[in-house]
Amino acid sequence: MAAFKRFEDITAWQKARELSAAIYIATSDGAFSRDFELRNQIRRSAVSIMANIAEGFGRRTNKDFANFLVIAHARSPKLNRTYILHLI
Repeated sequence: MAAFKRFEDITAWQKARELSAAIYIATSDGAFSRDFELRNQIRRSAVSIMANIAEGFGRRTNKDFANFLVIAHARSPKLNRTYILHLI
């Protein structure tokens, strides 16, 4: 397993947390405040990145951990596309 003692020590998780906080702020007002479904989808995608990193850390093998990192990484483009499409 990785040399981390806690998932909170993983830089990718810390960055995902910062991203989630920024997404929550960015979607708190304006058009996002009126489009609840879109706002919730974007927020869930951001939180999912953090959650997958944390869940993977809790798995017993490096292979499982790596798989969850791949899943977390795959969420990033979806979040990006959804957010950008709303701005157009």
